Amino acid sequence: MIRTLGERIRRADPRRQDLGLTLLVQLAVSIPFVVPRAADLPPADWLSYGMTTLGVVPLVWRRRAPVAVLVAVLALGGVYHVTLDGPGQPLPYAGLISFYTVAVQCTARVRLAVGLLTAVAVALSVGWNTGTARELLFTLFVSAAAYALGRLQYTRQAYTQAVEARAAELERANRIEAEQAAARERARIAREMHDILSHAVSIMIVQAEAGPPAVRRAPERAEAAFEAIAETGRDAMAQLRTMLGVLRTQEAPAPRAPQPGIDGLPALLERVRGSGLEVSYARTGAVRALPGALEATVHRVVQEALTNVVKHAGARSVSVRLEYGERSLAVTVDDDGPGSGAGGTPGGTQGGAAGGAVGGHGLIGIRERAAAHGGTAVCGPRADGRGFRVAVTLVTSPLEVGR
Repeated sequence: MIRTLGERIRRADPRRQDLGLTLLVQLAVSIPFVVPRAADLPPADWLSYGMTTLGVVPLVWRRRAPVAVLVAVLALGGVYHVTLDGPGQPLPYAGLISFYTVAVQCTARVRLAVGLLTAVAVALSVGWNTGTARELLFTLFVSAAAYALGRLQYTRQAYTQAVEARAAELERANRIEAEQAAARERARIAREMHDILSHAVSIMIVQAEAGPPAVRRAPERAEAAFEAIAETGRDAMAQLRTMLGVLRTQEAPAPRAPQPGIDGLPALLERVRGSGLEVSYARTGAVRALPGALEATVHRVVQEALTNVVKHAGARSVSVRLEYGERSLAVTVDDDGPGSGAGGTPGGTQGGAAGGAVGGHGLIGIRERAAAHGGTAVCGPRADGRGFRVAVTLVTSPLEVGR
C-alpha cells in the first residue's frame, strides 16, 4: 500500500505535487499558532498567521521559477521578523525547500550566486535574532543539507532518465531485430514454397503433357507418368504441410525437421528422370556429413536448378556434381539445352526466364541461399556454349572436416 501510494505521488502531475507540498508546509507552520504560547509572550494574531501563510504560498511555483521563489520566501521571512512579533518556527521550511529546488534545477553559476545570497540572508537573520554562533552553525548546516539533498536528487533523476533512455533504445533495437527476424523468416518460407511448388508443378506439367501420347502409343508408360504425377503431388503436399505448420504454430517454435538433405537427392533425381531427362549424379572428394541447414540448402539448390532445366532449357540430359573440399562444397548442375545458336538467350530460355543474369526468383533464391552460408553462386551459359550451368560454392566449417 505504501509503495503504491508513493508511486502514485511520484507519477502525479508536478503542479499537484507542488500544491500538496505547499499545503503540507502550511500545516507545519500552523502548529506554533495552535500550540498556546508562554504567558509572557503576546498572543498570536491573524496578521502574523497571514504573513506566515504568504511566505509559504510561493512554493506552488517553485519548479517554474526556483530563484524567484527563494528570493520571495527569504524577503517575506525577513519582513515577518522585522515587523511582527509572531510565533517563530523550528525550521525555515519554505526557505529550505526553495533552496533544495534551486540545487535540483539550476545551473552551477546560478547555484553559486544563490548560495552566496542565502549565506548573507542567514547571517543577517541570525544576527537579528540571537546572534549566537550555535544558531548560525545550525542554520548553515540545515541549509547545506538541503542543498546536498537537492544535488543527490538531481543525480538520481539524471541516472533514472539515462536508464529509461537506454531501456527505450533496447526496446527499439529488440523490435527492429524481431522485425528483421520475421522478414528473414518470411523470405525463407517464400523460398521454400517457391522451390516446392515450382519443382512439383514443373514435373507434373511435363508428365501430364507426355501422358496423352503415351496412352495411345505405350499404355505402360502412361501409367508410369500418371504415377509420377501422383507421387510428385504427394511429396509436394507433405512439404507444404510442413511449411504451413511453421506459419500456424504460435505457442512453440514450429518443427523444421525433417528438412530435405543430400540423402534425398537420389529420389529427387529419379522424379526428374520420370520427365524424360537423362540425369547423372556424382560425388567426389572427402564425402562427409554436413549440418542440416547446409544439406537443406544443397537440396534446394539442386532442386531449383533442375526445375529450371525442366521448365526452360529444352535439354536432353543434365548432370549434378557435388565436390567436397577441405572447407567448401561445390555444387554444379549442367544441362545440354540449346545455346544462343538455337535462337534463344544464352544458355537457352533458362538464362532469361529463370533469372540468369537479369533476374528471376529461382536463381535469386539460389544466390540468397549461397550467401547465407558464406558462399557464391554463378549462373550462366557453359564455356563451350552448349547448355547452362549453375555453379554454387558453399563454405563448410573446419570442424566438420574429417568426420
